[in-house]
Amino acid sequence: MSRNAGKRAEELRRLIAHHRKRYYVDDDPEIADAQYDALERELREIEAAHPEFVSEDSPSLRVGGEPAEGFETSHHASPLLSLDNAYGADELREWQARLMRAIGEATPSFVVEPKVDGLSISVHYRDGVLERGVTRGDGRVGEVVTANVRTIRSIPLRLVRPVASLEVRGEIFMPRQAFAALNRRREEQDEAPFANPRNAAAGAVRLLDPRITASRRLDCYFYALASIEGDPAGGRAEAPTQSEALGLMRELGLKTNPANETCADIDEVLAYIEQLHDRRDELDYEIDGVVVKVNEPELRERAGATSRFPRWAVALKYPAQQATTRVEAIVVQVGRTGKLTPVAELDPVQLAGTTVSRATLHNEDEIARKDVRVGDMVFIEKAGEIIPQVVKVVLDERPRKTEPFVMPQRCPVCGSDAVREEGEVARYCTNVACPAQSREKLLHFASRAGMDIQGLGDALVGQLTDNKIVHDVADLYGLEAEAIAALDRMGDTSATKLLEQIEASKVRPLRSLIYGLGIRHVGARAARVLAGRVRSLGALAVAPAEELEALDEIGPKTTEAIRRFFEQPANRELIDRLVACGVNIEALEDELIEDADPTAGETPFGGKTVVITGTLPHHTREEAKAIVEAGGGRVAGSVSRKTDLLVAGEAAGSKLEKAEKLGIKIIDGEELAKWVSHE
Repeated sequence: MSRNAGKRAEELRRLIAHHRKRYYVDDDPEIADAQYDALERELREIEAAHPEFVSEDSPSLRVGGEPAEGFETSHHASPLLSLDNAYGADELREWQARLMRAIGEATPSFVVEPKVDGLSISVHYRDGVLERGVTRGDGRVGEVVTANVRTIRSIPLRLVRPVASLEVRGEIFMPRQAFAALNRRREEQDEAPFANPRNAAAGAVRLLDPRITASRRLDCYFYALASIEGDPAGGRAEAPTQSEALGLMRELGLKTNPANETCADIDEVLAYIEQLHDRRDELDYEIDGVVVKVNEPELRERAGATSRFPRWAVALKYPAQQATTRVEAIVVQVGRTGKLTPVAELDPVQLAGTTVSRATLHNEDEIARKDVRVGDMVFIEKAGEIIPQVVKVVLDERPRKTEPFVMPQRCPVCGSDAVREEGEVARYCTNVACPAQSREKLLHFASRAGMDIQGLGDALVGQLTDNKIVHDVADLYGLEAEAIAALDRMGDTSATKLLEQIEASKVRPLRSLIYGLGIRHVGARAARVLAGRVRSLGALAVAPAEELEALDEIGPKTTEAIRRFFEQPANRELIDRLVACGVNIEALEDELIEDADPTAGETPFGGKTVVITGTLPHHTREEAKAIVEAGGGRVAGSVSRKTDLLVAGEAAGSKLEKAEKLGIKIIDGEELAKWVSHE
């Protein structure tokens, strides 16, 4: 049976490599996504049942492993040089003239490639299996980011055919749609949005936790074959041309840019550059120009390189996409998290193929720095940005008697206080019932970490708010079956199930309610601490700031946000309505966090950072975590010098080895059970 499983696992790896190439490289899939997913799922199941068959190209490695402590460095076998820049046709012809002086009478052809705005990467394969991924770094030494590279689905873990040794270079980037979705999530979580896709991609590749990298939906185009050994199927005795190298990479299952073009001379190059510029906004990735390369390897060698860049390649940079127009008004939008964002309403102007009538001003500090006023003539730019932004004011054309813009101190939608906390650049509406926030607040309230109301998803919440059936979270508890059943894709059965879920949420733990209210800076961990220590929502509403700040893990920012939340009349009225509906506002017995009794013996967890690893004999991982937290400890995900204690079960693995090296105290599952029994 085991032998059959091994043969099937190998067959699945071959099929997965084949279909991955058809999907990512050939853009011509042979099977549906669900069928491909089934192949990966079957392989994971075999590997779970037979760990001896787990390989370096397992699909399970796509999801990312434990966070790293830091990145090792690696020297590149050949430098990743920068490229000389050219701006416009005249400078490109000047580059060609310098090239011709270097190579003599030869007539080169050229390969032209879109200059994707991302992060350069060197990827190494050994015997056809991904071995190492290294960032460009300073061109000579980069950081080893293999775990993060493995999470990018367009980078194969195994080549279509085995090659003894291969190094390829490419550009990791974030597609525009993925970038827009990421920034929406960050804004919803009160995090600063990324300025552009390049920053987002570069940050994702250098995250210490590859699980987060896996969630960022990165992509990659390969553009250079740095070295190859042992590819008998390649059949090439001499070095390939650039166009042949791109074809060879595609044969091996490596994704190259379908927009690459081979041109016979510089006139064809210029025609391609103009054509690509006209359709750059149709691409699902950012480009800031094109790269022009000599195609023939012997001519590249003859041209040589300076200490900074090769003479046989150049980057032609597109000019920034700018336009001038007048600011007709400055309005303040309120986002789903209550953040106030100033937006310039503009005299409509054509920019990058679209009519632009609005541009973000980011925040009040940016407005003050640029001194943007109503009536100003401004430069707007779309280079590197999904949303146009104001670059600068044309001061010579400023009308007389203009006034500096002042951000409102109250929410323009509901009139509640709009506050800016120390150290932050944005203002936030403090009213949880603000109509501008209601949709996202409802989703947060119903989330699993909140009141866990299953079935109350984005589409349904949208219908409830758009039809003015629900305005805030308290309205959920007054919903009637008839109103729900009448909504699109609902009906009597769905309405009944939803009402059952809403009714069940009334008895959720206090920590769920505190988290679900969406108080700024109060995440799931802080909600657990507040519920366990303060013990009721009524007590939390009147708890003095000094009492809250004295609690472990509750700092001054969180304290200030809690006090401000309960000082708002609209929030107090909302809570009164929740109480009237029968929602639990008292801590349950298993939520209480007791102070350690000095007469009862010291717990092994009090005030300590604890890591739990492996399979425990008497408790699940969640139960063990609750035990540690109830004993006054904090559970961390990885072992470091800050770790005080490791709880190690069976198959503890690398965390146990690291704890032993660092001299960290270790207890096993039996000792954990004894301590619980003793208590």
